[in-house]
Amino acid sequence: MADKIATRAAFGEAIVELAEQYPELVVLDADLSGATMTKNFSKAYPERFFNMGIAESNMVGVAAGLATCGKKPFAATFAMFAAGRAFEQVRNSVAYPHLNVKVVGSHGGLSVGEDGATHQCCEDFATMRSIPGMLVCCPCDGHEMKLAVKALLDYEGPAYLRLGRLAVETVTDTIPGYTFELGKGTTLKDGSDVTIVATGMMVQMALKAAEMLQADGIDARVIDMHTIKPLDEELLLRAARETGAIVTTEEHNILGGLGEAVAGYLSGVCPVPVVRHGVNDVFGRSGKAPLVLEHYGLTPEGIATQARAAVALKK
Repeated sequence: MADKIATRAAFGEAIVELAEQYPELVVLDADLSGATMTKNFSKAYPERFFNMGIAESNMVGVAAGLATCGKKPFAATFAMFAAGRAFEQVRNSVAYPHLNVKVVGSHGGLSVGEDGATHQCCEDFATMRSIPGMLVCCPCDGHEMKLAVKALLDYEGPAYLRLGRLAVETVTDTIPGYTFELGKGTTLKDGSDVTIVATGMMVQMALKAAEMLQADGIDARVIDMHTIKPLDEELLLRAARETGAIVTTEEHNILGGLGEAVAGYLSGVCPVPVVRHGVNDVFGRSGKAPLVLEHYGLTPEGIATQARAAVALKK
């Protein structure tokens, strides 16, 4: 595993690195460029950066207007504001006319830590998934984030991209055969007894959980489901048929996110036990990020416990 880097930091690097290749790329921010890391772009390309102030809804509307003029806008703010405060504008001004705007929600999930429940957005997958035509993507590490930004620049249409605050280990750069494609998950570890479907920083925890389960004689498959919508149904169906049990894990409410997407699909085509692991329909709490995650069971141990439960349901 490589050095740790936050996906928000990788995003900040990627938009600068890709700016020359994509002259249509413009970046908007709601007075949080130091946190979303768009500050790098603002220094390198000040004429293509727009600080819209603490006016997230207006920022999304302006991004929509820029898209109608042929630009490729990335509109960044905290996930709580991108998916919450500006929901109406994302729905009506961006998604309804199917405009080429990338809504970027930074500081998603409980790992925001000390910012507390008001800023620990665990509902963004649910709200963004509910919008027709909206692609939803949550890369797990810096390497994958950079590939996602490039793919989104080539993707024509509305999309939501979640960034994380916490520095995380890079794992996808060393996986043999790893490739990135929007709408297609990646099997990071094969296994025959249970499949762990993870997104975001829970991917790294899922890989560690698989190691723990190996000691119990449980062979766990690990899938990195970076794109939550559209879901990679082909990969999921194969995993359900081959392993017979699924665990989903996400830094998000178990209602409305990855878990419900996976369970909803498999219930209709290949009913197998699906155990959803994540935030159990509660608000977060303020504290150091690792302690908050541990308090809510978002740990490798927590995933392993759910995997054992899923395997037991097969019998």
